Parts: sequence; structure tokens; C-alpha cells
Amino acid sequence: MLKSDTWRVKAEGDFLYLTIPAFEQTGLVRHCFTTKLGGASPEPYGMNLSITGKDAPENVLENYERVAYAIGSFPGNLTVSAQVHGTRILRVGVLDRGKGVILPREMEGIDGLVTNRSQVGLVTIHADCVPLFFLDPVRKAIGLAHAGWRGTVGKIGAKMLQRMQEDFGSDPADLLTAIGPSIGPCCFEVGQDVAEAFSEAFPVYREKLIRPAEEKDKFYVDLWEANRLQMIEGGVLPEHITVTDVCTACHSDVFHSYRKTKSPGRMAAILELV
Repeated sequence: MLKSDTWRVKAEGDFLYLTIPAFEQTGLVRHCFTTKLGGASPEPYGMNLSITGKDAPENVLENYERVAYAIGSFPGNLTVSAQVHGTRILRVGVLDRGKGVILPREMEGIDGLVTNRSQVGLVTIHADCVPLFFLDPVRKAIGLAHAGWRGTVGKIGAKMLQRMQEDFGSDPADLLTAIGPSIGPCCFEVGQDVAEAFSEAFPVYREKLIRPAEEKDKFYVDLWEANRLQMIEGGVLPEHITVTDVCTACHSDVFHSYRKTKSPGRMAAILELV
């Protein structure tokens, strides 16, 4: 059984997923981060929530139905965009419900979603990249972002904070945030070019974020800490940030990991105001 000291591991039948204790305690949201276990799709897809691969659409829809049932939502509430490892953020509402699940996706080139409407489920798709969750319990607003290394360097986390301030009047000090299961500093090995990109984006923290790997001109980068630091610099209180301790590459038996296994399946981060 998968274990975590920061996230809560749950099961609905064979479907295994994780939730954020601090978010659950508010009673304001339905949410989860999925694993590859308990899906309707054949191997190697399993619990696959991407519509862009070779998995049969009816399998993907069944997977969304299982996930939605587990968290008390409906597939028709969920909203999925086409991600491009960028930093564009879109505000969505009731007219966007079902897009990318039971309706055409429409939303292209978007890696962050925000809303203050209930029963509008935000969804981002992952296979090692970092899911970032944002909840404003005061203004009743949420945000969800897909932060690969490019999105992290582009500081999509900081841009999400700014967008929630602009759209909903959110005070970062009120926000609860979370950094979800993804490739950890133990496994995210990069070349000189990516290491330099992080060094330029985070000059004050380069020694904290980057360490040499065993192979020459290779480095390990800490995506979790890079995103946590963005949140703190943006005004989120450190005690309001839940940081994962689960590496998707280390646990490729539980998660789809593109880096570790080239898995064609994808997990989903889901966040919805009740």
C-alpha cells in the first residue's frame, strides 16, 4: 500500500487515489490526485484520464466516471484543457463543464485553470509533472495548474497567485495550497541546459534546487521546492502549503511515469468547489 506523511491515501474498490488533508478539513471542495490503479483501460493504461492517446474513448470515459464517483462528483462537471507545458491560465465557468470529458475540449494551450463557481471541476493531466492546487476559503475560489519543468521555470505557481488576486480579490495569506505527487528531487535528472534555466530563474536558490548527478554534466533538480518557494515569495504562508513526499518515478508501480517507464497513461488532478 502506498504511504504518505503529507497526503492521504484512499481507495474506492481497486481505485487508489490521494487527497489533501487541509483541503478536506474545509469542507469546501471535492478533489483528488489519481494513480494508475483501478481503471477500466487495459494495460499499460489502467486508470488513464487522457483523451489524446490510443486508449479507447469509452474506457477513458468509464475511468472519469469511476474517479468522479469516488469523490462525489460527475463527469459532466469536469473541465479539461489542452496543456502545452506553458504558463497560460484560463478562468472557467458553468458553460465550460464537461469540456474535454463528455464534450469537445476546445480550450487549447492552457496549463492553469481558475474558477469561483461551484460544481465546475478543474482537471489537469500528469505523468511526472507537478500538480499545483490552490484554495481560497475566504473568497471561495480555486485554481489548479500543471507545472512541468518549463512551467516551473516560467513560474506558473506565482502567476496563479496573481491571477487569483486579480480575478477574485484573493489574499495569498488566506490561501491553502498543495504540491502534488510528481517526479521528485531523487529522480528528476536533467542536462546542463535545464539546470542553467533553473539557475537563471531562481538565482538566489540555485544551490538549494540543483545538485550534481553522478554522470558528468547531469544534475538533479527539486521541482517541489522550486514551486514551494514561488508560493512563499507570492505571500502564501509556509504552514498553508502541503508538499508531497511521493515521487511518481520511484512508485511507477502505482503511478504513470513517463520518465521511468514511458507509460502512455496519464493521471489527473481534480479540484471542484462543492
